[in-house]
Amino acid sequence: MPNIRKKQHLGLIGMLLIAVSFAGLHLTAVTGRASPDTKNYLSYALSLSGESREEAGRRATAYSCASGQHASLSPVPWTNRKTVGESEEQCVRRLDDSVAYWSRHGNTSGMTAPFANQRFMAIFEARPGYPLFLVPFVAVFGITWGLWLAGLVIALAGSVCVLLTLRAAGASRRAGLAGLALYLALPTGTVAMNPLSDGLSLALGTAVVLGCVLLLRDRPRTDGESGTGGGPGAWAAAAGPRTGAALVAGGLVLMFFVRYSQALLLAAALAGVLLVRAGWLRRKRRQFTPVLRAAALCAGLTVCIHAGAHLLGWPMGRDSAQDLLTHHYQRPDLPNPWPEFFVQEGVFWSAWLRRQAASPVLPVLLALSAWALLRRRSVVLPIALAAGAAGLLNQAGHPNLGQLYGYRLIVFLWLLPVLAIPLLLDRPSRKPSPVPAQPEEVGGGQRDGTVGVAHQVREGA
Repeated sequence: MPNIRKKQHLGLIGMLLIAVSFAGLHLTAVTGRASPDTKNYLSYALSLSGESREEAGRRATAYSCASGQHASLSPVPWTNRKTVGESEEQCVRRLDDSVAYWSRHGNTSGMTAPFANQRFMAIFEARPGYPLFLVPFVAVFGITWGLWLAGLVIALAGSVCVLLTLRAAGASRRAGLAGLALYLALPTGTVAMNPLSDGLSLALGTAVVLGCVLLLRDRPRTDGESGTGGGPGAWAAAAGPRTGAALVAGGLVLMFFVRYSQALLLAAALAGVLLVRAGWLRRKRRQFTPVLRAAALCAGLTVCIHAGAHLLGWPMGRDSAQDLLTHHYQRPDLPNPWPEFFVQEGVFWSAWLRRQAASPVLPVLLALSAWALLRRRSVVLPIALAAGAAGLLNQAGHPNLGQLYGYRLIVFLWLLPVLAIPLLLDRPSRKPSPVPAQPEEVGGGQRDGTVGVAHQVREGA
């Protein structure tokens, strides 16, 4: 017992050191993170906090333009800063002129300031979750520090969910800490820190992934390595299918209000991958009912998300295609946007592949992930594949060459190496004996045979 508690303390100390290092690194870039969409979310949050639409727009403009002056090279990796091309005064004047123009041309309602036409701003009106999350941070700490602290909370929450996912799947404490560190070090951590809805959507997605693992694993672990004395490992070992179902349903419902398109794609990808896995397990004459139930849950949530967005009148897939092809609805809609949209798909992905060949960080990590898929048997791997597929689908829905050097739209793909590579740190589990333990004879009677934990079927085996 003392050794178990000592390991738990070491695990908590490791988590704390990684979190403090991450926060310290990102203190070098408290501002300078604003993207063109940040002002839309910020003005929405300021309107929710009680400010007038005009004042919310003015403060969002001031922050966005001031942030642009600090968008220089940073020691934080993956940030891909752009060269500043205008002064702060020019930026403020440009955005003020845009607000005045669109106010005169019909954009007079909604929570976001009228930085563009009403049809384009409706995209952000359909994402109230992230602005609502920002309200207490901005109200207490101000805009600059409030946005930074909100990003830090989002990033750390997602990393802890990754750690819990790996521990719940039976990985060691070492592998769990490696997953936490990878999540913060790779673009997943930087996207989480940026003042956009993608980070919060990603954190909720990791909670959904954790819930799927709890639904699919065979049984909670009870050995000493699970850390049953306390800490994150103990929670991961003790949580059951009900907790998993609550995380899946609750995470996707919250994602619906943060970024419903990503919630829809994640739910659909999970349903598809789990359905295929259930069919494979059935063909192998293995237990497939839990996987089929999880697939049914994700499929039902997919239908609910799509129906909810449709009933609320939120922009759908066709609107997204028109947005891309008409430069944010500033040109007339195309009668049939799909032929040109698929041309854009080909252009984007060919350029994306050339980009990966020139800077092969992601291909190398995906190759290591494939190695983990081949060498390890873990319940987390098919779920990680589904999360990666959701990232690819999200990027495919927005084949914008302006996002070629970015990571936020495809960020769910990076969850695959985050969840798969740490498994390589653990030894492959020994295969269980195909013959069940037989009762032993003791004296004239019998006693039930017992199977040690080391010989039990490991989670996901």
